[in-house]
Amino acid sequence: MAEKKETLGLNVKKSDNLSEWYTQVVQKAELADYSSVSGCMVLRPNSYAIWENIQKVFDGMIKKTGHKNAYFPMFIPEHLLMKEKEHVEGFAPEVAWVTHGGNTKMKERLAIRPSSETIISESYANWVRSWRDLPLLINQWCNIVRWEFKYPRPFLRTREFLWQEGHTLHATEQGADKEVMDILYMYKDLMENYLAIPVLTGKKTEKEKFAGAVYTMALEAFMPDGKALQMGTSHMLGQNFAKAFKIRFLGKDEKYHTPWQTSWGITTRLIGAIIMVHGDDKGLIIPPKIAPIHAVIIPILFDKSKEKILKKAEEIKNKLKEYNIEIDKRDEYSPGWKFHEWELKGIPLRIELGPKDLEKNQVVLVRRDTGEKEFVKTAELNKKVRQTLDEIQKDLFTKAKNFLNKNIVEVDNWNDFLKAIKAKKIPKAFFCGEKECEESIKFESDGATSRCIKSDKESGKCVKCGKKAKYKVYFSKSY
Repeated sequence: MAEKKETLGLNVKKSDNLSEWYTQVVQKAELADYSSVSGCMVLRPNSYAIWENIQKVFDGMIKKTGHKNAYFPMFIPEHLLMKEKEHVEGFAPEVAWVTHGGNTKMKERLAIRPSSETIISESYANWVRSWRDLPLLINQWCNIVRWEFKYPRPFLRTREFLWQEGHTLHATEQGADKEVMDILYMYKDLMENYLAIPVLTGKKTEKEKFAGAVYTMALEAFMPDGKALQMGTSHMLGQNFAKAFKIRFLGKDEKYHTPWQTSWGITTRLIGAIIMVHGDDKGLIIPPKIAPIHAVIIPILFDKSKEKILKKAEEIKNKLKEYNIEIDKRDEYSPGWKFHEWELKGIPLRIELGPKDLEKNQVVLVRRDTGEKEFVKTAELNKKVRQTLDEIQKDLFTKAKNFLNKNIVEVDNWNDFLKAIKAKKIPKAFFCGEKECEESIKFESDGATSRCIKSDKESGKCVKCGKKAKYKVYFSKSY
């Protein structure tokens, strides 16, 4: 047996060193590789297949509501990027520039897409003529480059990443507001019902909102190390970009009007969240609804029964044709080796089939999340697989939801706030909303920032400065 045991499995516990554990899962579960370009990664087939499933789910959601996919250039002329002042100031440190084409210096620098509001607005100015052209509901799936960061980590923070970005135009402010919230709830549906990751939702503070937006709605998840991870954002851009790019339409009243704009996005960061939230000391655990492989059949092979076992494995795979099933036919590895390898890769179910199982018309069904084993008659396997996958999906979410709820603490004074941050909790506190106060909170708490506004309907005093509060806000350190 060619068992290279030093390459299999993790040698650190998740609870002991989350950072090292995460790195090992990414590499040993064959999710990503580092590249020779600093801060950039290679998405391997195992992770790209998860991204494809996320794409499929969300793409289906937005197409049902009339959105259409398009593609815009990744190069943005400098003069376009400079048209919206607040936007360009927010992105300036992150922009990568193309200055030469071959050996020839360009007359104008080209930004490599940090976001597409400007290049898309240029097109929208040409496309929109009257109220009949609205709403304009466009999305694109593409890559993004943001150069400035300190600590690269695969999926969570890289210089290049994949995402979708929706960009819509509406005749009224109310229409744009509705779009922002509709997308927010689609994202929440994706994250909670497919990725099995609970999220906190709410408006960003003025300091934390998207550069150039009127307001930003965000979805925040909580990681095992006590840090929040922004999972997605939906922005109300108002009329800022439309005015800068002279986008206007002839209304039903025969007068010209400026449309209202939104943008929204999710990224391959979602894969990092899946790893951190659901993974355990054996490796990755993929929620069934977005798993590229739902179950792997491990035939227990002996020379005398090998042919019969493999034939039965194929029959079982055909019976489970509504699922994505793999049969691990490799005979150079022991069954135990295969068990550990597929556990490391996070496949929701394992189906073991040996000579004794063949005699009894049964299989051994093993859950990845709990390790529970159950003998199941082959005639009942389809029903049992469906039931067990549903249970895994539900249980993963419940476990993550309980963890989130347990770590939210209400605080009403600065000392308790600091204690909560030190204990890696999410303090929920009254906040005045002032940028200077928010900077002070971040500095004096060693990096805690506002994640999203829980409510603006309650009254109290700011946890930091004691002034009258505008909001109750979730705070946390973050990625």
